[in-house]
Amino acid sequence: MAEEQTASMSSEKDEAFAAASAERHEMASRLVSRFAIWSGVAGLIPLPFVDALAVGGLQLQMLRRISQIYDIKFSENSGKAIIASLAGSMIPATSGIGAASMLKTIPVLGTLAGGFVMPTLSAGASYAIGKAFIQHFEGGGTLLDFNPPDYKEFVKAQKEMWDSRAKPTQSNASKATPGAATTRS
Repeated sequence: MAEEQTASMSSEKDEAFAAASAERHEMASRLVSRFAIWSGVAGLIPLPFVDALAVGGLQLQMLRRISQIYDIKFSENSGKAIIASLAGSMIPATSGIGAASMLKTIPVLGTLAGGFVMPTLSAGASYAIGKAFIQHFEGGGTLLDFNPPDYKEFVKAQKEMWDSRAKPTQSNASKATPGAATTRS
């Protein structure tokens, strides 16, 4: 009888832990989506380099908030270093952000082109970075043991997922729901 009670208490604790973990994941995912949108808005700032600084600040704030959700000690210096090294491992995306920001130095056409490209790149990069940290923290990691090259492919996949969210097409819709495609004869 005592063993049954212990087993049922253990099962209840496991269920409560799983529910709390799922709730934490959902909260962090909503936060990442919100910061990705704000990063896209920051990409609209018409001043070259100010837009990139604003996006970096938003990413740092996002990392601080994700750390709070997962009860991970946050240090601003560590956060800056990690975001810089993660951005460095995503060279094509970050150089695209820099190039889009520099486009804004060209009067009229450059500002327009940068205004279209910068928000998309900023939002996608922020989304991918946020999702990488959620995965890392859920795996028991901390800021001190985060290794950006380990997440390079994950970040790339998350950025592609964000891009496909922004531009739904027929092929993306069929990818999103495996087995949903039907064949016509």
